[in-house]
Amino acid sequence: MMNKRLLMTGMLCSAAILAGCNQGDAEKETTKEVQLQTLEQKVNYAIALNMANNFKQREVPIEVDAFTQALKDVRDGTDPRLSEEEMQETMQTFQEQQMELQQQRQKEIADKNKADGEKFLSDNAAKEGVEMTESGLQYKVLEEGDGIQPAAEDTVTVHYEGRLIDGTVFDSSYERGNPATFGLNQVIPGWTEGLQLMETGSKYELYIPSDLAYGPGGNQGIPPNSTLVFQVELLEVEKAEEPEAEEAAE
Repeated sequence: MMNKRLLMTGMLCSAAILAGCNQGDAEKETTKEVQLQTLEQKVNYAIALNMANNFKQREVPIEVDAFTQALKDVRDGTDPRLSEEEMQETMQTFQEQQMELQQQRQKEIADKNKADGEKFLSDNAAKEGVEMTESGLQYKVLEEGDGIQPAAEDTVTVHYEGRLIDGTVFDSSYERGNPATFGLNQVIPGWTEGLQLMETGSKYELYIPSDLAYGPGGNQGIPPNSTLVFQVELLEVEKAEEPEAEEAAE
């Protein structure tokens, strides 16, 4: 995908160069301050700026000499200094390096989040009112209800707010103004376990280790190996239908 984008942007930039950069000596082009007065100059600058920002975002070092040489070669009709095969091999190698770099950074982030989460849970376990289950899930009762408790196969309706341990809110039914309804066996394990501790009308705070949440993969707005904090209010429980008894074999 990046190869195609770079090639497409390069084609556009080359077309603009051919249309608007046919005046003056090559030496003057590299030494004088550029004046953006004509439409062609502005088009060239806009395309080049967009391309440079793309390089920066992808952390591609901008080699000015090689970059401008490619533009001059296209403008002057000079044969490319890399064959099509060499360009494909170069881009493939670069993309592989970028992928390895991204994976390494993701691992570093995941490892740090894991360690930070373990420290948070260790400190949190000593706080008044915090309980912990065998799985490592921690919870605190904010308000105790007196309704029915859900089972894993039931459907629940809740209000909730989800936060990272630094306090960042990544999801909130309160902000949306509508409670959420879902099957209790269709959510992260920390929710499936934690809500079964609650009675309808209860409000709990759940402290969920990363292995009971989204783990090393993370999720939208949730970095890898994040420990999560949820304030959950259990509003309603819809019991699952009892399976019909199988007819006895004759």
